[in-house]
Amino acid sequence: MMNITTIEKGQRSPILIGKLLEIWEVSVRASHHFLTEADIIRLTPQAENALRYIETLWVMEDEQRPAGFMGVQERKIEMLFLHPDYFRKGWGKMLVEHAFRNLHVEYVDVNEQNPDAAKFYMRMGFKTFKRNECDSEGNPFPILEMKLA
Repeated sequence: MMNITTIEKGQRSPILIGKLLEIWEVSVRASHHFLTEADIIRLTPQAENALRYIETLWVMEDEQRPAGFMGVQERKIEMLFLHPDYFRKGWGKMLVEHAFRNLHVEYVDVNEQNPDAAKFYMRMGFKTFKRNECDSEGNPFPILEMKLA
């Protein structure tokens, strides 16, 4: 049974952040094949910081254990990561639809080098309106800026 829980900033314990970082890492390793080991190590503190301070953090649980999460800020999906055991089972779609209903999300940025994610967001109704050579941190990972069509 899937459950989506809002985690307020004051409720984001080190134990929870650690569990979500584990999900982030296994998800990135399964889907972001363009990243090197050094990239993942370098990006981990940024992911941890985002988990601590993102405006809205939803955790998706399966039988009381985190299976994935979504972070939203200012009507933009900033992060959506699922444990690979939950890939292609409709859980990401449920999170995005939850964001549409509850936060009227309109935007998402996607790594161009992660074509499965770009296709997923296109199926969810997003269209690319801008391409950037680097991500927001200046890393050489092309980003597709997408808006709900």
